Amino acid sequence: MASSAAGCVVIVGSGVIGRSWAMLFASGGFQVKLYDIEQQQIRNALENIRKEMKLLEQAGALKGSLSAEEQLSLISGCPNIQEAVEGAMHIQECVPEDLELKKKIFAQLDSIVDDRVILSSSTSCLMPSKLFAGLVHVKQCIVAHPEGIVSPSDLDLVMSEGLGMRYAFIGPLETMHLNAEGMLSYCDRYSEGMKHVLKTFGPIPEFSRATAEKVNQDMCMKVPDDPEHLAARRQWRDECLMRLAKLKSQVQPQ
Repeated sequence: MASSAAGCVVIVGSGVIGRSWAMLFASGGFQVKLYDIEQQQIRNALENIRKEMKLLEQAGALKGSLSAEEQLSLISGCPNIQEAVEGAMHIQECVPEDLELKKKIFAQLDSIVDDRVILSSSTSCLMPSKLFAGLVHVKQCIVAHPEGIVSPSDLDLVMSEGLGMRYAFIGPLETMHLNAEGMLSYCDRYSEGMKHVLKTFGPIPEFSRATAEKVNQDMCMKVPDDPEHLAARRQWRDECLMRLAKLKSQVQPQ
């Protein structure tokens, strides 16, 4: 376990990505502070993390050498950003993929951190030069998210150990539907980023409201986009993935 003297890790944003980062750092034995602007958001995130860790432990798929309870004891919430970053060695920004919002967060962090803490963004497609422009602590800023060039073997690994496992049960549209609060929410959050990435792929498809609503309508026939149905379907998906992961671990390569 990492020594508390080494400092803690702060997660800014308690959504799906922020919760995943919190669990990952806790699995390595780091103290984690989860920051969000609303106390209820933090409470919901901590409860979600508890449920997910318990499920992973029951399935024998929990990361790290610590038990679920030991990992959970390392994660706490904090609604005050100045208090949250006190003593931090690493700050992982996980707010929505909005350039102005992320710049605002980093400007705020820049004004209160020291010269040793790492300022890291989980952005998928925003350029670091735009995110960190003008910051005093710009040399401490990084992007910690998959970007750049991967080898053929790495690409196969991403599919076989990541997306491929998910796609064994659900397709790409339902994956998008479940990765936000339904398809409309997904398009609202990520359509601009997707269009930015797709510019190098030829003609850019229109993520129009009419198209998003049609896809959302089809998705909702299978999984209504209310919180209860989405949560139930996510739980089913995660249980399927854990069972498949366990099965794959028992199958020896030919």
